[in-house]
Amino acid sequence: MSSFPGAAAARPDADYVLVGAPLDRSTSFQPGARFGPDRVRRYARGFEDYDARTDARFTDRAVHDAGDVEPWADTADYLDFLADRLGDARADGTTPLLVGGEHTVTVAGVRAVDPDVLVCLDAHLDLREELGGDPLSHSTVTRHALDTADRAVVLGARAGSEAEWDRAGESDVTVIPPEAVPDWSPDLDDEAAYLSVDIDAADPGVAPGTGTPEPFGLSSRAMRDVVRDVAPHAHGFDCVEVNDRDDGQAAVLGAKLLREFVFAHAVHRD
Repeated sequence: MSSFPGAAAARPDADYVLVGAPLDRSTSFQPGARFGPDRVRRYARGFEDYDARTDARFTDRAVHDAGDVEPWADTADYLDFLADRLGDARADGTTPLLVGGEHTVTVAGVRAVDPDVLVCLDAHLDLREELGGDPLSHSTVTRHALDTADRAVVLGARAGSEAEWDRAGESDVTVIPPEAVPDWSPDLDDEAAYLSVDIDAADPGVAPGTGTPEPFGLSSRAMRDVVRDVAPHAHGFDCVEVNDRDDGQAAVLGAKLLREFVFAHAVHRD
């Protein structure tokens, strides 16, 4: 396995720690999320090191790639272990960058960071209690996150069951439909955020390689702007649901958004 390009920092010198989580057990349509971490790393190879907007080089942003945490049969146990690994990064004063894998891994990221608010780019509400008898399905992530975070903001959501839309009407959930995302700005004040990017928030024409593609989605530019706006408030980040069902479009977008997060977050960190 190759490291994320430019993630050249040694672990003791790192400001950011990247961890791959190739969990791929509950995808309900197109599997392949297990290939996400490797594809995101691979398709980042073509990017320039230098970022003109922040006048910085990615290689100078002290990112360490800690490799993958391979899943096993007991998903609940795996999520606990993954949360501990990411929590170690937080305890060391670094910011965890989690690359999935199916969206279920976000549960571990949220537990590790213990944020006030989950901000999530996602085509789906993910507020189910279970799917097919599985309480740790990828479609239950937002509900589980609310066991830790005080509230959730879901940007780009355009699909969910009737029960999920009812749950989304409660005071601890805010849903921003795709057409309103370009005009959205974070109202986070002093709240600590965790930012999750489910790549299926993008329109399938932009990023077809994902488990449950949903038309009428976001542009890559709209997603970039959300990442840039939320990054200064975020204590953790993930990109999930990239699979191998396209020619690299989803992976290259995921890799670029991860870099955008680091550049925007580091300006605030400095």
